[in-house]
Amino acid sequence: MSQQVSFSLHGRNPDVLTCIANLSNDEVFTPPEFANRMLDTLTEVWAANNDGANLWADSSVRFLDPCTKSGVFLREMTSRLTEGLKTEIPELQERVYHILTKQLFGIGITHLTGLLARRSVYCSKHANGPHSIAKGFSTDAGNIWFERLTHTWVEGRCTFCGASRKTLDRGKGFETHAYAFIHARDIKARIAKIFGDDMQFDVIIGNPPYQLDDGGYGTSAAPIYQLFVEKALDLVPRYAVFVTPSRWMAGGKGLDKYRERMLSDKRMRSIVDFPKLYEAFPGVKIRGGISYFLWDGEHNGPCTVQTIWDGKPTGAAVARHLDAYDVLVRRNEAVPILEKVRTKGEPTLHECVSSRKPFGLATNFRGKPTAVGLKRPVKLFENQRVGWIERNAIPVNPDWIDKWKVLMTAVQGTSAAIETKFLSRPIIADPGTACTETYLVAGHFDDKTEAVNYARYLRTRFVRFLVSLRKVTQHATRDVYAFVPALPLNQEWTDAKLYERYGLTQDEVGFIESQIAEHSDTASEEAVANDGDDE
Repeated sequence: MSQQVSFSLHGRNPDVLTCIANLSNDEVFTPPEFANRMLDTLTEVWAANNDGANLWADSSVRFLDPCTKSGVFLREMTSRLTEGLKTEIPELQERVYHILTKQLFGIGITHLTGLLARRSVYCSKHANGPHSIAKGFSTDAGNIWFERLTHTWVEGRCTFCGASRKTLDRGKGFETHAYAFIHARDIKARIAKIFGDDMQFDVIIGNPPYQLDDGGYGTSAAPIYQLFVEKALDLVPRYAVFVTPSRWMAGGKGLDKYRERMLSDKRMRSIVDFPKLYEAFPGVKIRGGISYFLWDGEHNGPCTVQTIWDGKPTGAAVARHLDAYDVLVRRNEAVPILEKVRTKGEPTLHECVSSRKPFGLATNFRGKPTAVGLKRPVKLFENQRVGWIERNAIPVNPDWIDKWKVLMTAVQGTSAAIETKFLSRPIIADPGTACTETYLVAGHFDDKTEAVNYARYLRTRFVRFLVSLRKVTQHATRDVYAFVPALPLNQEWTDAKLYERYGLTQDEVGFIESQIAEHSDTASEEAVANDGDDE
């Protein structure tokens, strides 16, 4: 092998792995710089646990990327090991052969990514080809495996990943997206079948597919990244390092059990969070941002949490017990504020706000344009308009119709890099009104004054800050109100009064107001909410 071979590729301009387009927002290529950030975190923890030892100078460590796409993790680890093992294995060809055959393993998520990963690591799409730097493999795949698998369909859905048969049962000529790592009841048996018996990995690292593009349409599609993490932990590695969307921290479809598992796992060693849209993965729109974590099989204690904003930490990493709340409060600066609120022991708005479809009417329901001809007309707040409906046509909560109500849009978010409003402008709906699923009934009252005071309370920065701690997507369900205290409505609550009530310091007030923008106008009894893009 030529001594000029370089595995880092950092000196090449440009690095090909910074130039390739993403497969989709669900299968995102990891930028090399970000992959190295994750590897740096792993390096530091390894050294801390092993008396300062260099992970990359250990020829016995095995690594697995179970969801390799571009091969960037495997490539960067190859580079580090090639440098780190110089002393132990001086001859370059022997060193590279050992690294690629004994230490690094990957599972492609598609036929294409399998080829791409081999090209990144072996410098050839065929591990045993004439141009491969990995001399000694007997198969095309080498240690970067891919085979086309099929889903296991039961009643139109895959029993492993929940994929839709209608969308993904497409015949032999197409990718099935039946990812091998999560389509196995016994993951240890699957790994043994792919790579051989007694295959124990020290480090499992990767960037899994986020959700299946199977007709779920964006954020309503079920996530699958948690399945990769769970299978990885089932293999009991020494370390697991994964980058995923941050939605799991406080929400996400079907992620309640996963969130509970992760927050209660004392082996979670560190989390690095990137809340700002596009920051970690430029050009990729992942609402709620992304984060990576390091799970340490030998750790038993609090987890350090750090937020990265505009490329820099917002402060020192703070060690916290993740299960202090039912969600992960992402910003360290928010924790003491929340603790001051919770110390009061007050009930919260979670019990006051309705669930979806407060009157049993879907978002796409349309009433009549006027009340003409209706015997008992009810004014209906619909998506971006007002209609009319017969009173006896309202199937749920008819006793709320003649109450004063405060309505909030069920969806509030923007295409901006970061959200700063978190809740839409409240609508005060007088007696004789109802709404479709576009809105939640945030509260209902016998008295107009209480409704007005409640609407003004919801508009405060204080309330919207507490909402922001639980809101990671555009959906503003009743759960996002679970940290907001339910206060007496016999007075108008302002931010100044609320800051004083909870004893917030100037720094804490400054933090709230740096995160939450003011609503510029006052609540209106006649207002009709917009489509949720309030910024």
